[in-house]
Amino acid sequence: MRAVRKPAVAGVFYPADPESLHEEVRAFLSVVPQGGEIPKAIIVPHAGYVYSAPVAAAAYARLAPARGRVKRVVLLGPSHRVAFHGLSVPSCESYETPFGRIELDHAAIAALSALAQVVCLDAAHAHEHSLEVHLPFLQEVLGDFSLVPLVVGEASAEEVAEVLERVWDGPGTLVVVSTDLSHYYDYETAQRLDRTTCAAIEALRFEDLGRDSACGRVPLGGLLCLARRRGLRVTTVDLRNSGDTAGDRERVVGYGAWLVG
Repeated sequence: MRAVRKPAVAGVFYPADPESLHEEVRAFLSVVPQGGEIPKAIIVPHAGYVYSAPVAAAAYARLAPARGRVKRVVLLGPSHRVAFHGLSVPSCESYETPFGRIELDHAAIAALSALAQVVCLDAAHAHEHSLEVHLPFLQEVLGDFSLVPLVVGEASAEEVAEVLERVWDGPGTLVVVSTDLSHYYDYETAQRLDRTTCAAIEALRFEDLGRDSACGRVPLGGLLCLARRRGLRVTTVDLRNSGDTAGDRERVVGYGAWLVG
């Protein structure tokens, strides 16, 4: 990969123009509750902004007090294009969005690379949207921070938890797990399935997450595994689907936002 990982879905999932993007992100954040206790981790969806950003904003708005305090973001999302085992880091020096570049935490990435389940796989990062769509929100809310981007393939909850444990404590570290919920069921079925998934997340029952529960069930499971080990709790701040935001109700995608702390 080149020194800079360029945006792959700007202009498709979210505006490519910085001014338009700023206005859109601020608009989503302005209509949800702000502030509160800073969470250690958040769980947020990753679809096009018109569909999932209203839900993601419910978690991001709670990070307002973290500006200047969170110095590093560990961002995990599922691989949609490349199949592999483990968690992948990129070889680039920075990620770029319409708001500018975000430098990677190379020391943290080097430490993670010592683990057997962590591989350097640029192909997994090149076109992956599950990480990219969160970066403008993080830049808007947090300002400057370093990034540890992890695209997650097939792995056990324990393997993901081991990776997170290694970077859990640090200079104001925030963990962000990117996942959508059920896919392409009718509205009522999706609501029922997503309520069941939400209950499992709140109970830290990663064992109850199936393949149809969440596309990011692997990174999600690792976070829940570690949260349970550390005695943390999960709070739901939003649970909706595309039928509530911008789509029809025949085939919807579920979205949720949670705080972990």
